[in-house]
Amino acid sequence: MPPANPKPAWPADKTGLEFMLALMHGELPEPPMSETIPLKGILVEKGRVIFQAQADKRHANLFGGVHGGFAAAVLDSTTGSAVHTMLAAGQWYATIDLNIKMCRPVPMNTPLFAEGKIINVSKTLGMADATLKDEAGKLYAHATATCMILSNT
Repeated sequence: MPPANPKPAWPADKTGLEFMLALMHGELPEPPMSETIPLKGILVEKGRVIFQAQADKRHANLFGGVHGGFAAAVLDSTTGSAVHTMLAAGQWYATIDLNIKMCRPVPMNTPLFAEGKIINVSKTLGMADATLKDEAGKLYAHATATCMILSNT
């Protein structure tokens, strides 16, 4: 049985921003989730991230469309990563609330861009929002998230 409170598996001496930049530049291994839903880092800066994602046949629902969980997972990763860029070394986060509005069906085999931005960060909570759009700027989904900030101390 896995531990109740798993600790992060990355270098504790890196700030969240340093970690996200190292991940984007291939200096750290991708998380296992990326095998299911690959995200390509396009931009990482303090309080803001942009990822590229593309649904394929692995993400199809019973009816042949893209399962809503694809957008949910992409937006969860995007909002959490935006919060992560704000964290000090030795801190990490856990999503405690994720609210998603699906605006239209997510297309298959189409490059999409998820942009996450910080709303507010305190000592214990980080809030961010994110959008999932295509290259033309058409909105497919919007999310807001609240993340609990955790620490080794």
